[in-house]
Amino acid sequence: MYLCAPYIFFYRLKFFTNIGRYILLMRRVFSKPQRWRIFYAQTLDEMMGLGVSSLAIVAIVSIFVGAVIAIQTSLNLMSAPSYMVGLATRDSLILEFCSTMIALILAGKVGSNIASQIGSMRITEQIDALELMGLNSACYLILPKLLAMVILVPFITIFSIALGIFGGLIGMALTDYLTVDQYVEGIQYDFTPYYVTYSIIKSMVFAFIFVSVSAFWGYSVRHGTLEVGRNSTRAVVTSCICILIFNLLLTELLL
Repeated sequence: MYLCAPYIFFYRLKFFTNIGRYILLMRRVFSKPQRWRIFYAQTLDEMMGLGVSSLAIVAIVSIFVGAVIAIQTSLNLMSAPSYMVGLATRDSLILEFCSTMIALILAGKVGSNIASQIGSMRITEQIDALELMGLNSACYLILPKLLAMVILVPFITIFSIALGIFGGLIGMALTDYLTVDQYVEGIQYDFTPYYVTYSIIKSMVFAFIFVSVSAFWGYSVRHGTLEVGRNSTRAVVTSCICILIFNLLLTELLL
């Protein structure tokens, strides 16, 4: 136990050091862009490259998970009123899956992309070249990605909700557990619009987390190509853990 104490202290110290470095990096990120026209163009490019390119995997996952949730709900609520299947499927998708689970998927796909891209720029000294040119490299590279995903992820979440509900409809149509009309009745029953607002707020917070954390780990690369891979993995793991923690906090605060 005494031998482990120095290692525990070292990892605690490293944890707080990384938090401090993250805060300092975010201070540099949220500064005034030096060229607004380039900034707008970069933001649009990042929307296409990071957000729109992720729609295919979001669509596939949402449809199949919506179908699975509907079928499992119908099997477990066979003695309950028929509208409960659509109601439970709708609220499960809106409250949890389409905000949290899609954010975890994007943290793996988009987050690793951001970390490896910025990490590669670091080891090839492109970031140093930007600094020598007098540019704020943190703002130039990270802020467009951050703004693009915070703006786009709520729309991706709404897109996922719609496809998840449609997937549940397909699941009911392909099975004999429930009729389509009964499922649609449950979807329309006792709808609470605030749940969609809650899901959108969560998705924006999660987008900020996985983009900023991934950019931090990419920006922290120092020792060659092997560290790019390690930091990409750290970016995904750290982002997922932070998303789950903030999911709990936001649920307590907003519901």
